[in-house]
Amino acid sequence: MKVLLSAYACEPDKGSEPGVGWNWTRALVKRGYAVHLITRSNNRPSIDVALASERMPLAVSYYDLPAWARRWKKWPGGIYLYYLLWQIGAYRLAKELHSKEKFDRVQHSTFASFRQPSFMGGLGIPFIFGPVGGGEPMPSSFRPGVPFAARVIERFRDVGSSLTSLDPMMLHTFSSATLIACTTADTLEKIPRRFHRKCIVQQAIGINDSEISRSSDLAVPAPRFLYIGRLLYWKGIHLALRALAEVRSSVPTASMMIIGDGSDREWLRGIAKDAGVADAVEWVAALPHEEILRQYRDKVAFVFPSLHDSGGMVVLEALASGLPVVCLNLGGPGVLVNRSCGLVIEAKTHDESSVVKSLANAMTLLATNPALRARLAANTTSRARELTWDRVAETVHSSSLLGEERE
Repeated sequence: MKVLLSAYACEPDKGSEPGVGWNWTRALVKRGYAVHLITRSNNRPSIDVALASERMPLAVSYYDLPAWARRWKKWPGGIYLYYLLWQIGAYRLAKELHSKEKFDRVQHSTFASFRQPSFMGGLGIPFIFGPVGGGEPMPSSFRPGVPFAARVIERFRDVGSSLTSLDPMMLHTFSSATLIACTTADTLEKIPRRFHRKCIVQQAIGINDSEISRSSDLAVPAPRFLYIGRLLYWKGIHLALRALAEVRSSVPTASMMIIGDGSDREWLRGIAKDAGVADAVEWVAALPHEEILRQYRDKVAFVFPSLHDSGGMVVLEALASGLPVVCLNLGGPGVLVNRSCGLVIEAKTHDESSVVKSLANAMTLLATNPALRARLAANTTSRARELTWDRVAETVHSSSLLGEERE
């Protein structure tokens, strides 16, 4: 099976989109496919290092726009124009490669957004679009609790999602796709219904077997919680900070480590101060990945109350490290975490104050109920093994929608 993979973002040992692109590449190679990757030129140094160390049989073609065009990415919204033109150029390159190599199928893996087009369906072979996400809305009951500028952004995001069904480039992408993989049911609902027959729901992310701990630490740690990720309003960190204040009323020594940085850092610091927990929060801008993995192992729980995350790679890392997770039943985290390995808070039909109280109750339970915490911790790695990259690739590439594989 010869597979052409288009991954705008693709870098080894990175998180977010670059990590998605690279891990899809590895998973397809591991399945025994002859993979040809198309990605950006700036990914070449890290990919060369990885190929040399892993001895992976992989063909790579690099494409990028001229240097002068890269300045567009610094303009407001310029990244979207840049990305669109990159996709057009990548398709032209793919067409040239296909005329020589005769691929059996093609997959678009990044950007993993249902609003951003791909033209790979024009190759005339089975075309997998995704998995793509981004259709997860922030519930309206949470919007008054974020800054005014954030509410404006969310409104524009809603409009953008609605207009996708009228975008001729996206309609062409959906129409030419053989399989559309959506990360959540929310994203599926944003795809025009006439294309649902070719859709499946499948997360875009996974974990590598080598990253899963062979045993979970069931010892009772200090009542310290962990958040890792960007400091952005929609990550819901403000909810966790307010919940921490309630937790401390019954567990005075409870604290939280927050690892990450972002544009809402000062707003969140203000939330912590107003909630009376400024002295109970340790803010860490960045740590080497090896040190981050260590932090998963001495906390009572990982708290990730994101309001519209399609995936949540840090949630998978927490589970793989043996750390129970507290999250909302929204987006990707609400799919990744179940009752066996964490506490999932109902948020779709509740207001912010009741969700904060529920978060506080969940955090207090894990800090004060060693038996519950141990039971959840014992199941985290089992859940992680159900969410590996191998399983993700198997689900997508074995779909009956793709028909018979050509050898």
